[in-house]
Amino acid sequence: MDIDDLLKKSRDEGTFSREELVQMLAHAPDAPETYRIMAEANRISKALTGNRAEVHAQFALNLAPCPCNCAFCSFARINGVFTRETRISPEEAVARARQFETDGANAVFVMTTAAYPFGLFLEISQEVRRSLKPETVLVANVGDQSPLNARRLKDAGFAGVYHALRLREGSDTGIPPDRRRDSIRAFLEAGLQVGTCVEPVGPEHTNEEIAEMILFTGSFNPAYSGAARRIKIPGSEIGKRGMISELRMAQIVAVTRLGVPRSVPGNCTHEPCTLGAAAGANLFWAEAGANPRDTLERTEEGRGKTVEDCRALFRESGWDLLEGPSHFYGSRGCEPAAGVGISSAGQGVYFPLERGRVRR
Repeated sequence: MDIDDLLKKSRDEGTFSREELVQMLAHAPDAPETYRIMAEANRISKALTGNRAEVHAQFALNLAPCPCNCAFCSFARINGVFTRETRISPEEAVARARQFETDGANAVFVMTTAAYPFGLFLEISQEVRRSLKPETVLVANVGDQSPLNARRLKDAGFAGVYHALRLREGSDTGIPPDRRRDSIRAFLEAGLQVGTCVEPVGPEHTNEEIAEMILFTGSFNPAYSGAARRIKIPGSEIGKRGMISELRMAQIVAVTRLGVPRSVPGNCTHEPCTLGAAAGANLFWAEAGANPRDTLERTEEGRGKTVEDCRALFRESGWDLLEGPSHFYGSRGCEPAAGVGISSAGQGVYFPLERGRVRR
């Protein structure tokens, strides 16, 4: 297929094969064909959300050297960035969550490293939940969990989770890929909505690997998919492989939007940038506290963006902002566990945005 055929297929809401995704990814990031794909992705994202982007906000309960040893993560014990654990108090957690709510974040994420005590996570999360408005969307970003723990997250007041099968999982990480897939299945069975992403992309990842991951992310009808590049951790072995450009990341964000079913309204990228927003990203994150891409203990003093920073980037890219609770996590049903697998077909139904106002 040439680019005209591919774009027509997208406008007809056709399903793209692995080979077609590879073809779109194979264009140079600055090729005319790539810019046309970005424009089509932007059109789709705006049509699915009424031109309303979302900003979610994440804070961390702890910072610690992590035994999972994901090579791209500043928490990885092998990278030697952090050598001791620090934890914030329940009062600090409540204060950070309420500040994000006041700032207007559409969802609040609570993150920990993989070895953080799960019982303590639930205890603090329940305090956070009680401190927030009932309509505020609360999302967990934690390690792999059993079906029982997934249900406990739901009972604690979480609307969803962020969970991803990372590129070269099990080789660049100490986590078996099946464990990630099993966790996604458990979260879905518990009634949690799962947000995911094609990440963390580096220059060594082939178009074939990226295309396969795009298809996987779309296969279980997530709250959103998207793409994020790997950020170099100084002194890390994987850092020697380099980083892709923001333009290449924007290209992958756009191809992901075309490759994921229209039942999935969200298309994220990280870190926030205008190129990503112009290429169809409609979700950014603000961050506070520990950050797996930062070497500072308080990312708000480093790489982390505020809610207003993210909003400003969206405005610069021609987006309006949703005001109120997230529609990515808040308005959709969960896909049954049988849908978990590598497939390009989603079975869920996206309900048009009927609540929330536009913020300019």
